Formats: sequence, C-alpha cells, structure tokens
Amino acid sequence: MPEPTPEPPKTIVDIAAGDERFKTLVAAVTAAGLVETLQGEGPFTVFAPTDEAFSKLPAGTVEELLKPENKQQLVDILTYHVVAGKVMAADVVKLSEAETVLGKKVAVKVEGDSVMVNESKVVLTDIEASNGVIHVIDTVLLPPADEMSGAEMEKKDIVAIAAGDERFKTLVAAVTAAGLVETLQGEGPFTVFAPTDEAFAKLPAGTIEDLLKPENKQKLVDILTYHVVAGKVMAADVVTLSEAETVLGQKVTIKVEDGKVYINDAQVILTDIEASNGVIHVIDTVILPPQ
Repeated sequence: MPEPTPEPPKTIVDIAAGDERFKTLVAAVTAAGLVETLQGEGPFTVFAPTDEAFSKLPAGTVEELLKPENKQQLVDILTYHVVAGKVMAADVVKLSEAETVLGKKVAVKVEGDSVMVNESKVVLTDIEASNGVIHVIDTVLLPPADEMSGAEMEKKDIVAIAAGDERFKTLVAAVTAAGLVETLQGEGPFTVFAPTDEAFAKLPAGTIEDLLKPENKQKLVDILTYHVVAGKVMAADVVTLSEAETVLGQKVTIKVEDGKVYINDAQVILTDIEASNGVIHVIDTVILPPQ
C-alpha cells in the first residue's frame, strides 16, 4: 500500500478554524483583520478562549466587539492573548508573567495542578502549529480597562497617535518642521490621510530633505494641509464621496476600485484610527497638490 501523504503543517489559524470549540475566536480574529498576522511566520503562543469562554462575557459583548467601529478594542483584546515566541507548557509554568503582543503583561501562576493566566484556567496545552503553539483557556482575558491601547487612542490627539507609531516618523518630522503641531493638536475635528515612512520614501531622492529646509516651509505646509480634511470623516463616509476639499483649499479625488479606496493616486491601506480630535486614514503614497 502506498504511504499516506502527510498533511501540510497547519498554522494557528488553520487549527482554530478546524476546531468546533473556537468558532467565536475565529470570527473575532477575522473581524479584527488578524488572520494574515496569525498565519505569518511567528512563532506565536496563543492562549485561545473557547466558545464557552466567550459566552461567559456579559450578554451582547461579543456582538458589540464584532462591529467595525469597535475593531481597535477587539484587536487589543485578541493581541492580549498572544505572546511572541513558541512557549510550551513546561516553560509557561516557570513564568510569573508574560508580555503580550499588545504590550501589556499577563500574570501566570500555578495553583495546585492548574495553571492560571490572569483569572483564566489553562484547560489544554501544547497544541502545536507550524508557526507556534496554542494553549486553550476557559475565560477571555481582558486588558486592564485604563490601559487598553484603544482607550488610550481615544484620549490621544492626532499628533500624539502619529508620534507614538513607528510608521509615521517622517510625517511627524514634517508636521514639526511646518509648525503644524499645535494646529493638529487643536480641537478640530480633522480627518488626516497619513502617509507612512514608506510613502515618503517613494518621493524622488532628496525631496524630503529639501522640504524640511526652513526656506521651503510654505511648500511643506501646502503639502501637509493637502492631506487634511476638516471634520471627522470615517471610512464608511469617505467611500460615498467622489472628492473632498482639503484644508489647503484644493480638492482631492476619491475613488473605489476593486474594493480598494484611492485618494488621488494614493491607496488607503488602513482606516478609522480614531483620535480625540478626529480620525486618521493611512495612505501608501504622498499626495501632492496641483502646481
């Protein structure tokens, strides 16, 4: 008889999706946009709550978390269940705490024969995946309410969020050089189409250095204010528009093609990062005002 073909190794997401106990977890990971991340190389250690664990939450909580407007809170909760690296049960029990991908720590303690992660009991260990390991838990872990990054973001203004995000170093330098920090920390609300460092890197060599020179301040102000629209325009509203007037006074065109949203020729790659004074949508190309 021919040897049976071995199954290809399954990722954490594959294993969860193929297990009846994790329907809610899989729905949550999908709604949070974390499928690709958890199919990535990792390795990751996931403390995976069962459907029963989710059902312990107050009635309506899961439904609320799955709504698009609560995506950041859902991301925070899910990344609080993930630890970088592959930490097998034999190593987990040696720890007193572990830093999660959210950046907040969970407490680990052994009580009798049980291992507890915060107030959650580990009910099954060492389900190995191609990119890490799953330990099953009986209670959903909730980050400390005052420390959730989503809650922090609610309090932070647009500048504070950009300054705290590694993707926006060039943007923050440009906003500072242009003297726009106070404006974008103001009451607003503003909608900012924020180019990443990679977006700025697409500009011709030397362009950024030139723009940051004091003598080119007005040009820099014009470019940056061309990325800002007055008011708080969430993604659901952006896609209903064909154009928007920027703070510069020049309009940008908005179009949806193949499910992707474009502002002029820049693709919107991340939406609805809410700030205390508006909202940020991340774009992959710097948009330049008409000359």
